[in-house]
Order: sequence, then C-alpha cells, then structure tokens
Amino acid sequence: MFRRALVIGKFYPPHAGHHMLIRHAAEIADRVVVVAMSTAAETISLADRVAWLRESRSHDPNVAVTGIRCDAPVDLTSTPVWAAQVACMRAAIRTVTDESIDVVVSSEAYGPELARWFDADHVAVDPARLRVPISGTACRADLAGNWRRLDAPARAGLTTRAVVLGSESTGTTTVSQALAQRFRERGGIWTETRWVPEYGRDTTDAKLHALREQDPTADMSELTWTGEDFALIARTQQALEDAAARDGSPLLVCDTDAFATTVWERRYLGPHSRFACHTADDRGRIYLVTDHHGVPFVQDGIRDGEHIRAEMTGWFIDALTRQGLSWVLLTGSLDDRLDLATRVVDRMLTHRSQFTPPTVMQ
Repeated sequence: MFRRALVIGKFYPPHAGHHMLIRHAAEIADRVVVVAMSTAAETISLADRVAWLRESRSHDPNVAVTGIRCDAPVDLTSTPVWAAQVACMRAAIRTVTDESIDVVVSSEAYGPELARWFDADHVAVDPARLRVPISGTACRADLAGNWRRLDAPARAGLTTRAVVLGSESTGTTTVSQALAQRFRERGGIWTETRWVPEYGRDTTDAKLHALREQDPTADMSELTWTGEDFALIARTQQALEDAAARDGSPLLVCDTDAFATTVWERRYLGPHSRFACHTADDRGRIYLVTDHHGVPFVQDGIRDGEHIRAEMTGWFIDALTRQGLSWVLLTGSLDDRLDLATRVVDRMLTHRSQFTPPTVMQ
C-alpha cells in the first residue's frame, strides 16, 4: 500500500476509464488526490467536471477531488512547460492536503515522467485501453455513441433538455410525447429517450379528488392553492427531471418544468407570490412554447377555460424573455409543430456534442 496517490486528468468528460483508474488508485493507497485540469478554451467547465467527479466518488471516503485551470502549452519535451504544468498540479493538491505524493497512477505514456517530477513511484493501469476501451477523445468525437461510457452525473450534466410548455389545452402533452417518440424511433441510444410528465397535473387531480369526496359536485373553481403547493410542485418536477436525465439518452423531453410552475403560481396567487423557485441550469435547455391558435379547446374537468389561453400564452413568452431563456413558438398543425421542434432539438444536440479540443494532458 502507498500513502498518497495522485491521479491527474482532463476528465473532459469523465468516463468509465477514468473511474477505473481512480478505483485502482483507491485500492493501492490510503488516500487519493484526483486533480482535474482544464483550459479557458474547453467546452465543459472545470466546476462541472469537479462536481461530477465528486458525486461519482462520494462513496469513496479516501478519494478527494479538486481542480485547477492550467493554460500552459502542451510540450512534453520542454522542461519549462513541465515545470509550469506541475506547479499548477502542486497548487491544486495543496487545496486538499499538505502531504507529499508517493505514487502517480495513470494510463498515459507520460506517467513515468510525471511521477519523476513528484519523486514518486508510477503505477500504470490499462495503458492499452483493453479493459475499458474508451477515451476522452472518443467521447468528444461521438458523444451519443459513447453515452453509456459516462456515469450518471456526467450524463445529467450533458443532457439536452427540451421543455414543452404552454397554456391549457394547447397540446403540450401531445407534442412532448410525440417528440420523445420521434427520437426513440431513431434506434440505438435514442430508444432510451425519456419523457417527464407534468407533476402539477397529478397534484390538481389529487386536490380535486379529495374535494369531491366531501362534495361530489365540486369543481376547479373551489380548489384552494397555497404558495407551499407551488413550491412542492416545482421541487418535485425538478427532481423528476434530474432523475430522468441520469438514465436516458442525450435528449430529455419534459412536459413543463419548474420554471413553468412559477408562471402558474402567478396565475393562481398573483404576481407577488414567489414560492416556486427556478434554479435549474439553463445550459442545454430549450423551451418549446405551444401556441393556442389553431388548437381546439378541450375541457377535461381540471382546466380553467378557453378564455385564459391567450393571456397565459403571453405570460409564458414574456416570462421566458425576461429571464433571457431560449424559446421557440410552435404553430400550425401537429406535424408542423413536431417538425419544427425536431429541427430545433437536433440543432441543440449538435451544438451540445461539439467540444473544443484539449490543449493539455488528456
């Protein structure tokens, strides 16, 4: 057993090979320091990489994860470049421990030289990539094809989230379900495309059911809503969404989200009510707003009525605009709406799967 192991990497993004490396280090050393290194040009933030790694390794009490920006150039033949790189590594290590490193664990050809800079032993793990045939380069080149090589936190962070929202009886459920099905029909990893239903509808059904147990003639106008109701709906909707993002394809389709709950809270409790919170990361999130024009109103027993649809459509658009969120209005027939939604989502998926190349060690 070693005392203190060091694992250095880009983790751009973290994948199964990285986690095998960290697990091996944890088996041969009392303590492991994992240092994620990034540059200004790279697409995935350092904070995200560190957060994903920490969550993934949270069950390993002897593993500490930290990170540092390092914009030194790549030149494994240059002593000054090595000195610059190692200086950043040492600074990162000091954020979690003052103890010296006695073993470097890596699968890279530069591993022995890196160990020499730390006056430490070197342990090579699967340098030929035979046990886990994956690399950061391969993940970046084909994110969808290597999706299952990422663990749950990285998948959740890299998932594109298409949120379909709109006023009552404008086809949000129909469009969102059909959109998810279109992607499933592409086969491969896309068959695992998840759809997240609207939790607020379940809450409404439950409230109305409880009221009608006391008065069978009760209707929606008699329901009582509180700020705590909307806070719970928003939290639960976000939790359902985050859970689905960990176990699906690179696309998640949502029939509303926590942001939409804030608009419905305004509808029932007025503009000054602020119980529902929207704190989700909006990167990789696109809103698809279903227009009320051309969609017949259908009263299903829990809707307020056709008279509110136009005003609510405006509220959604204005709220999205004020928040600086990306949204696209869906109009026309169902096929028109699906075609536009598909084009928008495909473009977002393409953007989300493009990574600037790394400029330091893999």
